[in-house]
Amino acid sequence: MNIKLPFLPERPGKPRETGLTMMMDKGLSIREAESFVEAAGEYADLIKLAFGTGVFAKNIEAKIKLYRQAGIRVHFGGTLFEAFIVRNHFDEFRHFLDRHGMDTVEVSDGSMTIPHDKKLEYIRILSQQTTVLSEVGSKMQGVVITPDSWVDHMKSELEAGAWKVIAEARESGTIGIYHSDGSADRELIAKLDKEIGHDNILWEAPNKNQQVWFIKQFGSNVNLGNIATNEVVALESLRLGLRGDTFFEFLPDELQHLKQI
Repeated sequence: MNIKLPFLPERPGKPRETGLTMMMDKGLSIREAESFVEAAGEYADLIKLAFGTGVFAKNIEAKIKLYRQAGIRVHFGGTLFEAFIVRNHFDEFRHFLDRHGMDTVEVSDGSMTIPHDKKLEYIRILSQQTTVLSEVGSKMQGVVITPDSWVDHMKSELEAGAWKVIAEARESGTIGIYHSDGSADRELIAKLDKEIGHDNILWEAPNKNQQVWFIKQFGSNVNLGNIATNEVVALESLRLGLRGDTFFEFLPDELQHLKQI
């Protein structure tokens, strides 16, 4: 902090278990990654090398090293895991992780169908090798997953060894835990909070209104993912009540009367 202000919410230091911010690297250059680390590295806990870019993007090794040196966990997008699985290349995927020294991995089944018992097996095996983030929910528009299925899948995947479960939303924020207009599926989220606990879930929230909603719902230290590179500092401002949308969220009652109506 450049100056100490009263009534700012406490943010745990890194490495954090809660209040996680996951940024999506959609193909940053080394210079862009260096600029990100300088400006926002302190506020990012996880960086996802998005989609299947780990196969072909330039300077992957150098970026992984750069992010790690900044105290940020790096993992490949779940789509890359699925790209190996659909080709029956699970062992090759594990070797790929080892080759890059990855300490975190995302397991998903949002683009293809994986029997759930098989997904649990992948989680069990990978959790012996690295820290597992397990994504629940489909990337496909129109695929309906019942709230009970969300709960059952999240519970069993945590029991299988996942560190956190990711609630799917895609980078558009119009799938999974959101309606097609981007608004939160409040009934589903309330059920997941009750049955799983919001600290065990990393909620994908690519849009500002979604980030604001989660902060107001669960507080400053809610876990949020799929954050754009240039929005990480802006999100930290929301978490601290230093942006208009959450300005009064953490102020005491005696100051609430100053809120503009």
